[in-house]
Amino acid sequence: MLASWMMMLPVGAQTHYDAVRNIGNELNGTARFVGMGGAMGALGADISVMGTNPAGIGLFRSNDVSLSFGFNKNITSSELNGTKKSNDRTRASFDQIGFVYSSKVGNQTALRYLNFGFNYHKAANFNRQFSSGGNLDGHSLTWQMADMLMGATYGNGNYYYGAQGDLDALFDADNPYVSQNYYGTPFLSSMGVRYDLVYNPYRNPNASEDTDGGPFLIQGWNGIDGDYFSREQGGIDVYDFNVAFNIKDRFYVGVTLGVYDIDYTRYSSYSENLFVDSQDNGSLLMQGDGGFTLENWFRTEGTGFDLKLGAIIRPFEYSPFRIGFAVHTPIWYSLTDSYVASLSSDVYYATANIPDGDGVSGTENLSDYYSGAGNYFLDQRLTTPWKFNLSLGTTVENVLAIGAEYEYANYSSSKYHDLDGYELSAVNDAVDKYLDASHTFRVGMEAKLSSAFSLRAGYNYVTSPIKENSVRYTPDIESVSNAQYIYYDETRTDPEYFNLKSRNTLTFGLGYRGRMFYADVAYKYDFYKADFYLFDDYLYENDGAGDYIAGRNPAAKVNNDRHQLLFTMGVRF
Repeated sequence: MLASWMMMLPVGAQTHYDAVRNIGNELNGTARFVGMGGAMGALGADISVMGTNPAGIGLFRSNDVSLSFGFNKNITSSELNGTKKSNDRTRASFDQIGFVYSSKVGNQTALRYLNFGFNYHKAANFNRQFSSGGNLDGHSLTWQMADMLMGATYGNGNYYYGAQGDLDALFDADNPYVSQNYYGTPFLSSMGVRYDLVYNPYRNPNASEDTDGGPFLIQGWNGIDGDYFSREQGGIDVYDFNVAFNIKDRFYVGVTLGVYDIDYTRYSSYSENLFVDSQDNGSLLMQGDGGFTLENWFRTEGTGFDLKLGAIIRPFEYSPFRIGFAVHTPIWYSLTDSYVASLSSDVYYATANIPDGDGVSGTENLSDYYSGAGNYFLDQRLTTPWKFNLSLGTTVENVLAIGAEYEYANYSSSKYHDLDGYELSAVNDAVDKYLDASHTFRVGMEAKLSSAFSLRAGYNYVTSPIKENSVRYTPDIESVSNAQYIYYDETRTDPEYFNLKSRNTLTFGLGYRGRMFYADVAYKYDFYKADFYLFDDYLYENDGAGDYIAGRNPAAKVNNDRHQLLFTMGVRF
């Protein structure tokens, strides 16, 4: 009964930030492909190109088998209000294995070659550690808990700012996380109420309702400082199946079926030191101090598929210049999220109604309220955006190859649906409002140093698919008494998020070509910045005519650097 009720909840576990991560757009593959910055859509003749322009496999004139592996080192640094933190993580990685079977049809026929290919590669590598934190200047996650509750409905559409008894009932409930009586109540807010991180300073503990004549308020504490840590693992594996045609050595067409496998896990921990000292016309409302630690475990697993269609044209019969076109359909994903949280709190406070003081010390484990594996599970479908690719390439005297590409994807067109096909409007509204089109530019070159050795270099620039003003939670209207959050997930308790900036990638490589055997090595350096928010706490100021929303907590400034060393071994025959 419990499991069936939880599956009925009309909430979307994924956010627009999860959508960006699940699309996966890293440069990876063979060392030759990476060394040239992936700018091979028009040049072709590399196994990895079937993932960008399937027609490139049509340029093969022999069979090919390759395998790639290497090492990744991720370095992150964060600065928040003068506090600096850094982390790094190094992991080995198996990045690619594939083959091309080339079948010659004839020299005089229109169809010269019919080629088949398969390639596995890692489209995203999530392995990294990250730390952030510092002085909060009074901002606190507890205020986000309170604000989310003020905008939440429960039961038969009641609002929590209606009566003190509602808050007391939530505090005393046996299981507010799956009970129908609390349908619509955010889990994060429930945890805060039950451990006195969200409170009413006018509360009379001896009455079921507020009877002292004071207003009913839902408030949080003042944050002194916060400390955050996360560890991410997993990746997106892609299995490409390709067929490509060579027509008169001037026209090449191909199609690739891509099969995707996502496995992403994240553990995060956030601790905050708190205090409060509030008065009303000189009378004590509340004084206290303490702290809390919020831990989250989150995992996404799923599979998906797409189709990639491509063409390469050599417009001038006696020129090596080529133009490439490719269209990638959306990836149609089926995803399963599983997550759970734990909140440990130790706070002490005194109010006018509780002069002797009160407080809570203990731990709320959400796994105690779920059946089965102790995690919350939710199945969803994600449709990613279409991608469009234009590429140019040429060779010079068979000693220099040059390629350039442009790729476009409108991330705001991504859509989430439930298993029955119904659109998840809350998360899709956030996707439409806060995600943007992403533009990718790739250039690369390969120069032969001798008949056996080559030097390669490349560069990528990718604009961020996340708008600068993107938030995870935000009030809808400028009034404290009526503020409602236009998007939040009732069940998610991990409030942190990154607003990514544009990404730059530099690549270098060396290659050896023997009679049959070849070996390549590539170095890739990714670097980008981001704004990191521990939570969304909005300040409220009075303009003389009523309260209005003034702003949110400051962002930590983050630098991300990733170094990858990649090796490929292969045979052509």
